[in-house]
Amino acid sequence: MAKSKNTLKLKFDSARNLDPAPESAAIAKIADRYELFINGKFEKPSSKKYFDTINPATEEKLSSIALANKADVDKAVVAARNAYDKVWKKLPAKERAKYIFRISRIIQEKARELAVIETLDGGKPIKESRDFDIPAAANHFFYNAGWADKLEYAFPNRNPKPLGVAGQIIPWNFPLLMAAWKIAPALATGNTVVLKPAENTSLTALKLAEIFQEADLPPGVVNIITGAGNTGAELVNHPGINKIAFTGSTEVGKIIQKSIAGTNKKATLELGGKAANIIFEDAPIDQAVEGIINGIFFNQGHVCCAGSRLFVQESVYKLVLQKLKDRIETLIVGNPMDKNTDIGAINSKQQLDVINNYLKIGQQEGSEIFQSSCALPKKGFYCKPTIFTNVAQSHRIAQEEIFGPVLAIQTFRTIDEAIEKANNTAFGLSAGVWTDKGSKIFNMTSKLRAGVIWANTYNKFDPTSPFGGYKESGFGREGGLHGLGGYVEV
Repeated sequence: MAKSKNTLKLKFDSARNLDPAPESAAIAKIADRYELFINGKFEKPSSKKYFDTINPATEEKLSSIALANKADVDKAVVAARNAYDKVWKKLPAKERAKYIFRISRIIQEKARELAVIETLDGGKPIKESRDFDIPAAANHFFYNAGWADKLEYAFPNRNPKPLGVAGQIIPWNFPLLMAAWKIAPALATGNTVVLKPAENTSLTALKLAEIFQEADLPPGVVNIITGAGNTGAELVNHPGINKIAFTGSTEVGKIIQKSIAGTNKKATLELGGKAANIIFEDAPIDQAVEGIINGIFFNQGHVCCAGSRLFVQESVYKLVLQKLKDRIETLIVGNPMDKNTDIGAINSKQQLDVINNYLKIGQQEGSEIFQSSCALPKKGFYCKPTIFTNVAQSHRIAQEEIFGPVLAIQTFRTIDEAIEKANNTAFGLSAGVWTDKGSKIFNMTSKLRAGVIWANTYNKFDPTSPFGGYKESGFGREGGLHGLGGYVEV
């Protein structure tokens, strides 16, 4: 046994002592200052105010970003309305498709630069930006471009019509991808857009604006305004907006619902989550463990569908727990620009403070904490991958969204107990089931109250598949045919 532990320690040490393999930041062309993108060109904000965006891995300033006020929001909405009335809705669908295809191809051509900027601005590992975020963003434009001239097949016998101007607000965890899966279906269905990215991660959205210019997208079809919560509120409440698409916290989602109540504005809300990952005794354990790691740690827990609650059948609990502990000891936490890094920086000091507060709460509630023994960089915002055991259903770490690399583990004996525990949450965005039995999978998927359920895998996304939740995880779907439906009148 001692020999086995020594062997494991050697593996951990060798994994963490890999020579650095940094991606070059030189390819990223980041301007010292970015203006608002309105009516096809960059304009100074009426407020004459700017805010800094920083690299969360180093705490160094990357650029200054324009702060949009009410006048700027109004200017962007007017530009979008003019583009809709005079150009975009009149353009033949196959011509709209050409623009969207062109945007996708340019994203592919600039993929390396976009991946680097995403990592510098957001803190996620370069291999995640490079291998998932940017390719998936291009794929959403490709997929929706294909539907632009085929809407009569998407909605047979229903004569779909665009809504008008869509106001879209996206979070900081997948900046370019979130922009793509909101903008692409809106354009494909004939709408124009005013997009507000998160204030922490605006850079790739602004680089996307440059791509729109390069693609010769007609002025005003997509406008990008930057700012914080007040800017988003002005967009939500603007009378010229026909549709609100929001991804973010449940609290803000509820405020948006109240704001648009009594208006004719349509809405799609993709909100928080507290996903259950369920491992049965007949599951492929090693595969399941890797899926858990992928579901919560590789993305720093910065995914609303992160599998932050793990339910393990009692008979395999000790085995699964030991394998998880061994696996997180091999994870490399550090410089997100290093291709060896598994877990990068937390997006902001504010979010790191939230996570650290939950770590204290978990211990105060009586849960046992296990953290990786890795050393954290002295500068930047980092959190060790963390496992909580001895967790009760009533514990806050089992009920509230933490948005960090924190996993809460509970056990179960029967299928009914697993279903009851998994559904015992205010959220209903996603879930995962690990078992060798197909009948058990179908039984679970019919009873778990979640919008997306993965079987023997986790965090797999495709532009053809709808994504969205129930309960306090929001309503409406993005992606696939369902995603198109949120942008048309039928």
